[in-house]
Amino acid sequence: MTETTTDATPTTPQGRLLEIHRFPVKSMQGEQLDAAAIAPTGVLGDRAWAVVDDADGTVASAKRPRRWGRLLDARATFASPPTPEQPAPPVRIELPDGTEVRSDDADVHDVLSRYLGRPVHLTHERRPEQAFHEVWPDDVGAIAPDEFMAQTAAGAPDEGGADRMSAIGVAALAPGGGFVDLTPLHVLTTATLAAIERQAPGSVVDVRRYRPNLLVEVVGPDGRVPADFVENEWAGRTVDVGDVAVQGVIPTMRCVMTTLAQGDLPEDRQPLRALADVNRLEIPGLGRWACAGLYASVGREGHVRVGDPVAVR
Repeated sequence: MTETTTDATPTTPQGRLLEIHRFPVKSMQGEQLDAAAIAPTGVLGDRAWAVVDDADGTVASAKRPRRWGRLLDARATFASPPTPEQPAPPVRIELPDGTEVRSDDADVHDVLSRYLGRPVHLTHERRPEQAFHEVWPDDVGAIAPDEFMAQTAAGAPDEGGADRMSAIGVAALAPGGGFVDLTPLHVLTTATLAAIERQAPGSVVDVRRYRPNLLVEVVGPDGRVPADFVENEWAGRTVDVGDVAVQGVIPTMRCVMTTLAQGDLPEDRQPLRALADVNRLEIPGLGRWACAGLYASVGREGHVRVGDPVAVR
């Protein structure tokens, strides 16, 4: 394993790893794991595949929901476990009507094109210049700064609506060729989910809306649940999970994707509105955003398992 951090500061257990999630295809539902290998690219195999629009070459993302929201109703699982030598083995994709197709089937692109209503192809090869589109709903509130939306403006979606849209480069802060949004890892705590639930009574606040790789159950030094949005303080710090060192980068900026219906979860914008009201943070160089969670990189590779102790230093 490659060691890129040598900080040996003693740590105090502050929780445990509650869930591990891997999403083989960007914007589709994925797999919940008991254990996972963590490489410099994140959870091995995470967002290794993506659907690409044949018309303009953009990566399909449910962040543009009128065009690509149906991706969230599909589920992707690996046909065989990823390995460092083959981080993107074939995937099985199950559509809501029960149709199943594999990435190595001859008709996979046709099946997905019919499902999504426009010509697309499935790929595990990312081009450096590729981007995805992100829509900013007018009825949610100030979830992103106007300056960022102006700098990344890609016009209004041609599917209709008054929303603004950005074009954003894929995996800007991640090594390798995967299709993560920004950094290799996304960490979320149960304390933050509980805080959102308190701010949005009546809403179904479910981890599936937020799509973290690692869900951490946290406790404070006195054994009590820590302050709301505890990950706000983890940027710039090291989070030890089992034998893996996770380096906090910035809080996770939130978007319309967290509001969309998927599975048995209804469409609901109230939790995102609540975040815009109570947890807007200044992200260096990017302005103020509605945030929940932690974008992170990998300081020390290794393996994680559900139940592993988690400590912040």
